[in-house]
Amino acid sequence: MLSAVTVSKQTIEFRESPEPALEPGHALVRVHNVTLCGTDLHIWEDDYPTKLPLIQGHEFSGIVEALAPEGTYGFAIGDRVAVNPIIYCGKCRPCLTGRYNVCQNVGCLGCYSDGALAELVSVPVDKLCPVPDGLPLDIAAMGEPASIAMQAVNRGRPEADETALVLGSGPIGLLATLYLTELGVKVVCADTEQHRLELAVEFGAMDTLLVTPGSEFPDDHQACRLETMTDGYGPQLVIEATGVPSSLENAIRLVASAGRIVQVGISSRQANVSMKDIPYKELDIMGSRMSLNLIPDGLALLARHPEQAQALMTHRFAFADLQQAYHLMQGRTEKIGKILIGMPAGNVA
Repeated sequence: MLSAVTVSKQTIEFRESPEPALEPGHALVRVHNVTLCGTDLHIWEDDYPTKLPLIQGHEFSGIVEALAPEGTYGFAIGDRVAVNPIIYCGKCRPCLTGRYNVCQNVGCLGCYSDGALAELVSVPVDKLCPVPDGLPLDIAAMGEPASIAMQAVNRGRPEADETALVLGSGPIGLLATLYLTELGVKVVCADTEQHRLELAVEFGAMDTLLVTPGSEFPDDHQACRLETMTDGYGPQLVIEATGVPSSLENAIRLVASAGRIVQVGISSRQANVSMKDIPYKELDIMGSRMSLNLIPDGLALLARHPEQAQALMTHRFAFADLQQAYHLMQGRTEKIGKILIGMPAGNVA
């Protein structure tokens, strides 16, 4: 089979290798579609805590090609599936308390071990997630990022009729906006790019705030709007989906007293956090990582909103053009949502 191996910084080699053996309790999945995210870019740039060489790809969908003979799995050859890439030990304290997404030995296909940028992958059957009827297989590759957004929202304990501020209208922020809106939450989105805010409205945002880098946020007019929308109290929930330190600082400053902040954006940089606002407001500040088996819920969310799901998929590349996809992500010269890699078994529009 053919696979794409990131062998060193910004260098991919396409290699032929034997097809994986069918292990007990596993399925062989013929990969049709892989979508890329910021983590993939960091791995390609060799700016991520993993070792190269590595076959990347952790957001993917495909067709079940073979199943180990023992056991009853609930799946059949030919089924359309997405795959949960999280690997956990099941023995550490987080795992034993049901928080296996932050297992002390957590792994992820395509991030810490070989993933889906190969024609065929072997995965445990319990990692398979059926794709709902009517949901295109290419869109199903986004079940994993949808699950990340839903995990962040769930961590924030949203309630209907609350006002939430979503900082960052990239794919995770947009999907969080979509889910919050379904839950009856009024959503305000903030971003530095107007085209992303226009998309946020399509995903359910009732208002948007354009952030000018280097300038005060919110400005006087935006602060007045935010105050009006929240009856002068500030948003009860803030989802920080940028990973920019100043954005977390803004979240702490803007959130209402007794409010909740969920940090889902990731960065190695340091934020200047107010040691006064947190206790004075008695804030709940929570992290959110990956998800607790929410890919089936993410697939259902995408299936309920086909127009938004299609709008999120902005670029498509053939497998042979993978390197070009990474250069596009790195250059940021175009309006980018999700980038799809069409594998040889799939079709690229």
